Amino acid sequence: MPRRDAPIPPLDELLAGAHVVSLPMRVKFRGIMERESLLLRGPAGWGEFCPFPEYGDAEASRWLAAAIEAGWQGFPAPLRASVPVNATVPAVPADRVPEALARFGRVDAVKVKVAERGQSLDDDAARLRAVRAALPEAAIRVDANGGWDVPAAVEALTRLAHVGLEYAEQPVPSIEGLAEVRSRLRDAGTPVLIAADESVRKETDPLRVARAGAADLIVVKVAPLGGVRRALDIVAQAGLPAVVSSALDTSVGIRAGLALAAALPELPYACGLGTVSLFESDITVDPLVADDGAIGLRDAVPDAGLLERFAAPAERREWWLDRVRRVHALLTPS
Repeated sequence: MPRRDAPIPPLDELLAGAHVVSLPMRVKFRGIMERESLLLRGPAGWGEFCPFPEYGDAEASRWLAAAIEAGWQGFPAPLRASVPVNATVPAVPADRVPEALARFGRVDAVKVKVAERGQSLDDDAARLRAVRAALPEAAIRVDANGGWDVPAAVEALTRLAHVGLEYAEQPVPSIEGLAEVRSRLRDAGTPVLIAADESVRKETDPLRVARAGAADLIVVKVAPLGGVRRALDIVAQAGLPAVVSSALDTSVGIRAGLALAAALPELPYACGLGTVSLFESDITVDPLVADDGAIGLRDAVPDAGLLERFAAPAERREWWLDRVRRVHALLTPS
């Protein structure tokens, strides 16, 4: 939730500067080809509210808290002016890997989606081999989004480790499962670190991962954790290395991710903040995309023409405004 020095603005003030957009994707990601988002303009800048439609209001309230922090409070002072980022390869066939990588330019790290429903471990292995062939020196990490059970995760990561994996992100859904996978891989001498993502951002207690010894590092995302300042607190308390990632945001949301990455005392891994490259178009004429493997710290200001061009249909706009009304009520209990 927002810090006590960041009061929640009135609902009318939020809605006065609200724009709902629908951006086309280059490839299917999380099963969608259009990404909807609600952008809010506040006195300190722009914030983004884009929890996925299936998320309940309580979970979505953290996303609104993050948008309010960005638009009404601003961000902490940065410790660095540039943030290294990884490329992202969706669960595409192996022959489309070069096309997916081409959108990111030069990169030193790549995150590859695996465990996609309807695909096999052979598909994952072929995709990873294609990435390794294209980028022999790059760090490669995989993201299963909790798509395996423990035996399948151990089997898959044992096999995929041969391409050289930096880490595996959320191979199984539960914290207990993560701990078991990590233990089994370690006992077998398989050199794959375990990163927790959903087990941090979707838990009511995001520090339980660290206490359970379930991960070697954590993936943190500004919006699901309720803002940059709350994410900084969680990283500090967890005592684990952190990777900052995005939630398929426009440049407005990426700006918040950059603020978090720029404010962390240590940043040992390239961040998953290059996802604007997955959109056909962004909402700013100067999108926050990587240049030579990094994104420079700068503000993201939506362009009026792009906001109009990609404005969501009236019924979708009203759906998002109703969602803000409900979630705002959770942040301002009577």
